Amino acid sequence: MALFGSPSMTGRLERVLVRPPLAEDVARWREYGWRAAPDHAAAAAEHEVFCGLLEEAGAQVVESRHDPGNPDAIYVYDPVLVGSQGAVLLRPGKKGRRREPAAIAAALQSAGVPISAELHAPAFAEGGDTLWLDESTLLIGIGYRTSEEAVRALEAAFPGVTVVGFDLPHWNGVGEVLHLMSFISPLDRDLALVYRRLAPVRLLRLLAERDIAVVEVPDEEFESQGSNVLALGPRRALALDGNPETRRRMERAGVEVAVYRGDEISKKGDGGPTCLTRPLLRR
Repeated sequence: MALFGSPSMTGRLERVLVRPPLAEDVARWREYGWRAAPDHAAAAAEHEVFCGLLEEAGAQVVESRHDPGNPDAIYVYDPVLVGSQGAVLLRPGKKGRRREPAAIAAALQSAGVPISAELHAPAFAEGGDTLWLDESTLLIGIGYRTSEEAVRALEAAFPGVTVVGFDLPHWNGVGEVLHLMSFISPLDRDLALVYRRLAPVRLLRLLAERDIAVVEVPDEEFESQGSNVLALGPRRALALDGNPETRRRMERAGVEVAVYRGDEISKKGDGGPTCLTRPLLRR
């Protein structure tokens, strides 16, 4: 049975890595730029329900408990990128997260996912700035968390894959996360959820060239993470509760949408369902 292989954003999710919130994480919430102190018991309960939704969708949930004391470690999408040859350990632009790739490696290897490559200085990159458009096209957002050098490093890490870089907007500056996937989430091979006002023009042109239709996120639901959803499979999505218009627009486009409550695990740390997961195997 295949244990890994995820050069896709919308194939059926079969295996996924998560990292639950730990009691040790709470004390350092200010250091990591969280909006408020998480309530550990409430966060753990939310995360358990979240994992239950992943399992109900048919995914095997693999748990890692790496890097205790780092509240950002629950956002396992960022330190690693999985392709057909294994996992590529990234090098986060946020300095407080630089330990995470090495820390998560043991969990990946225990789950049967080999480490195929690793980023080194001067390149740095976070998973939230990466998006598989298809099995041979990887999109990269260049900004405060991912450098231009990462494009060349990921081309070397994924032979035969075309890596396309896009400049990201300044938005609210270096202290606030704005990843490529802050304003785009694929829903199917020919459908994506997009907040157009922040999307690079070249990205919108590429979607049009590939005949990928767009579901638009309304202005009032962008900062509440309306554009951050996780595809559980083609036209099946898991979204943070509290963005009703975005949900209606996805459903009108034929997307089945499940929601979870993320007051502690998503809203306080600015990390949606994509951030909380690292897909290991999609088909």
